[in-house]
This record gives sequence, structure tokens and C-alpha cells, in this order.
Amino acid sequence: MEDYLGRIDGRPSKAKGIILRNNQIKTRYYAIDKATGKSTHTNYQLASKAIEGLLDETFTKEDIEMLACGCVAPDQLLPSHAAMVHGELKCPPTEIVSISTACCAGIQAFKYAFMSVKSGNSNNAIAVGSEKVSGWLKADKFDDEAEDLKHLIDNPIIAFQKDFLRWMLSDGAGAALLQNKPNEHSVSLRVDWVDIISYANQIEPCMYAGCEKNEDGSLTGWAEMKPHDWASKSIFAFKQDTRLLGENIVKWGGKMWKKVCEKHAVDLNSITYFLPHLSSEFFRPKIMDELGKIGYPIPAEKWFTNLTSVGNIGSASPYLMLEELFNEGKIKKGDVIVLMIPESARFSYGYVHLTAV
Repeated sequence: MEDYLGRIDGRPSKAKGIILRNNQIKTRYYAIDKATGKSTHTNYQLASKAIEGLLDETFTKEDIEMLACGCVAPDQLLPSHAAMVHGELKCPPTEIVSISTACCAGIQAFKYAFMSVKSGNSNNAIAVGSEKVSGWLKADKFDDEAEDLKHLIDNPIIAFQKDFLRWMLSDGAGAALLQNKPNEHSVSLRVDWVDIISYANQIEPCMYAGCEKNEDGSLTGWAEMKPHDWASKSIFAFKQDTRLLGENIVKWGGKMWKKVCEKHAVDLNSITYFLPHLSSEFFRPKIMDELGKIGYPIPAEKWFTNLTSVGNIGSASPYLMLEELFNEGKIKKGDVIVLMIPESARFSYGYVHLTAV
């Protein structure tokens, strides 16, 4: 991994081994050329390629009526990520929406597309989750901070909350086509409901970028800082408060699971596959225990994940799980699929209920 991302101040990361043992990710993907260190794709190019994978002679670019794009890290502040995807895709003029949050961004785009079709606003909509985070994780983004630290200490090691996510995140994209009628040629997935809830009113920020976290839990954004600080403090690096993560991510996800089960009268026995977006395998047994504790367990044999083989691709992760399950031919008519997408930025959660028809 460091052959692609580089070594900060030329030193191997001391935290990497611990983090990789916990997350258990075996393979991952970076849109980086190993020989040159340059990017092979932008975020919007990855998103466009995922969308092109949906197209065939029965559904072409000309048919697209709505485009919803979600990601953690767009390539630029402006134009919007969806505008860049639309421009790259070169489909006809269409409605677009950009959602830039954290891991829930892809499923928020999915819900927007679902509501567009459900309401009759459009006959079809494409939702996409994409990430090109590797550029944010490269060692050269920390050079100025490491150099400044040398003037203060002999061992200029970047703080753990900045190094942590360098060994967690990956690049990639996935997309879904939503229509107002089932696919005539194969199994389709009916969207029964999509629920998304934020608990930001109760918990301070946990994952953040483009800002500095203060002792009282508030954030100071990059626009309030001097340009020198952007580099010397690695302001645009992804940072994670691992203490808050461990204390809250499973607990609040369990609260929401109980809430949606009661709201929708979910029959646990009817669930064929449970697809939780895991940032790390470390959380798998903890989630299992929590769901059992609240009285809404999902047996281990119903779980389907691919974190260890594709990595944590943030907002694209639910699409990649669904794509693998679908294209391996595991789904048959009548199967029920539930997706769970947690987001640690300030603790949002998405649950999706699908039925194969």
C-alpha cells in the first residue's frame, strides 16, 4: 500500500499494521499508477464508468432522465460532482443532484433517485456512489506538516487520527438503474423502503476533513484559516476520532435498526440477505451482539459482505455488495435483501429494504 500512497517523511507507518489487523482488508484498489504515482481516473470518471456499465441496447444514454451522484470526496468544490459526472458521461440534458456527505452519500443519492421515480417525476433515474480518496491519502499531502514537526520534535510522526484512515479507504464506484417497471429480461429488485436518519443533534463530529476539531468538539473550517495552515496542519486530510467511533457507531446503528423494524413491521425471518457496510471487520461481532441485544438479530449465515476483497469504498460500498450478490446469481424471486449503511462523520444511518421480483 505504501508503494502507492508513499511514506510520510520516508518512514513506514507505525499504525498501519495494527489498523490492517483489525480491519482485515486483504485487497483494495487505488486509481493510481504505481510507476508514476499519478492518478489514472478522477472521481467523476469512475462514476461515469460505473454508469456506463448499466447501459446496453435496451437502455442507452439517451434514455437517462435523472442522475443522482453521491461521494465523500468530490474532485473540486465547483462545479458540483454530479455536473462533472454528467459532463463526462455526455448523456442528453437531464436533472442532476449532488450529495457529498460521508458513507451515506451513495444511499442518499439512491433515495433521491427512488423518490424521483416513485413520485412520477421521472420514469427512470440512475444513482451512483463513487470515491477517489487515494489522492487525499498520499504521503505528499503530509510533507509540510512533517517538516514543521521536525522543528518541534525529533520524531515527526503524524497524529493517529490522520494516519488511521490512510489504511482504511479505497477507490471505486458503483451505480444502480431505478425504473418505474421491473426489468423484463431478468430478476429485478423492488425498492420497498429507504430510511435514513442523522443523530448529529446528539453527537459531535467524529470523521472530518477540511477543518480542525477544537477541544469543545466544534469545528473550525478551512476558510477561517490561513493558507499556510492548510498544509502545515494537513487540514484537508481525512481524520477520525476513533474514541467516538468505538463508543457510538454500533450503538446508534442498533437504535435505528430497532426503529425501522418497528416502523415497517419487518419480519426478520423473511430476510434472505443482510448487507451491512462494514468499515472494518472489527465491528462485525459487535454489530451481531448489538442486534441480538435489542431483540432484532440477523443470523450470521444471512450476512453478505465483500469488505475484505474490495476494501472500504465509502459511499460506493453498498453498490458493490449489491452488484456482487446480484451478478453471482445468488438472488431468486421472492428473496428479501436489507442493506445497512452507517456513517461516522456525525453518525447517520441508512437502511434499505428490497424484494426480488
